[in-house]
Amino acid sequence: MLIYNAEIHTMSARGIINKGWLSVKDGKIEDMGEGIPDLLPEDSIDAKGGMLLPGFIDAHTHLGIIEDSLDFEGDDCNESTDPFTPQMRAVDGINPFDRCFEEARMRGITAVASSPGSANPCGGEICAIKTSGRRVDDMLISSCGIKFALGENPKNIYNGKDETPMTRMAVTALIREGLYKAKRYVHDMDSYYSDSENYDPPEYDIKCEALMALLDRKQKAFFHCHRADDICTAMRIAKEFSLDAVIIHGTEGHRIADIIAGEEIPVICGPIICDRCKPEMRGLELKNAAVLHENGVKTAICTDHTVIPIQYLPLSAQAAMKGGLTFDEALKAITIAPAEILGIDEETGSLDIGKDADMQLYRAGENPLDLMTEPVLVTVNGGICRREI
Repeated sequence: MLIYNAEIHTMSARGIINKGWLSVKDGKIEDMGEGIPDLLPEDSIDAKGGMLLPGFIDAHTHLGIIEDSLDFEGDDCNESTDPFTPQMRAVDGINPFDRCFEEARMRGITAVASSPGSANPCGGEICAIKTSGRRVDDMLISSCGIKFALGENPKNIYNGKDETPMTRMAVTALIREGLYKAKRYVHDMDSYYSDSENYDPPEYDIKCEALMALLDRKQKAFFHCHRADDICTAMRIAKEFSLDAVIIHGTEGHRIADIIAGEEIPVICGPIICDRCKPEMRGLELKNAAVLHENGVKTAICTDHTVIPIQYLPLSAQAAMKGGLTFDEALKAITIAPAEILGIDEETGSLDIGKDADMQLYRAGENPLDLMTEPVLVTVNGGICRREI
């Protein structure tokens, strides 16, 4: 497949290619350039001056793990029988036939992070997946980190059970205890491997096993937190255990944006177009993403689907523009920035030679973030998911 006569927004250092072309082979971007190639294959697509973009990426959702139009039967997001469950994997709870995957594709969203919920101080492993496929194993890009939660959610869940944790102190203590146990587990395992004659291996612990990659910084620690003090707690834990941390939501990030920037921790902002539905969200402001960006914080925008339906990710980015982001910054916040934060930028997030052909095309003059706009072409791994051109 070859697309030509396009305004290509690469979302990479190459910038914008005017009157550009891009070729796809075996699901990957094969080549790209300016002008019109001498040879146009039969399956070539004339973009007619339209805007060609990488597919949008939603860096924090519960897509497929909380199914559409279902209650308990389709909600596999929170194993709230135990407050510390790093061994849970979102990939084991996702239904790829949930119709919201199609709604995502139709709006140009080609990849998401689907996450366990925030009922537990530690909820489990987040996975990054493509939005096209029938088997989640084939859609999987990577397992990108462990989900932790601070603040009201775990407090409310376990207060209702009259069990620990019922305070922010207890939530943090449980996380710290779990991480220290895993750290000791790694130490004991290393001792056994280095001197098996004098040391026995530790008794198998699935929770500690799940945290080993986190402690080695091979995976990231994603902290659900809204209030500024909870964000600071997340940064405290990250520093204590040398974690590669990411803040999810960061609703009051605008109050401490310079502090977050100093710690070099990225933030996934959202949901944005929602009400202040609980006390810890009273600091919700449209300016949040812009303030974080202005202070040098790598910032992505998310829907937190199903909180905001996933097809409104571009509209969320447009709302952040009303709060002060530029158009280019808003585009980056739902393309290359989430890819970098999730650690999948070698595969997707920008239009570069060798990357997956996850793309979307808009008619000339259309704003891809506008509510009334939809792409005329969407591809995932080079496969056409939508075509109206």
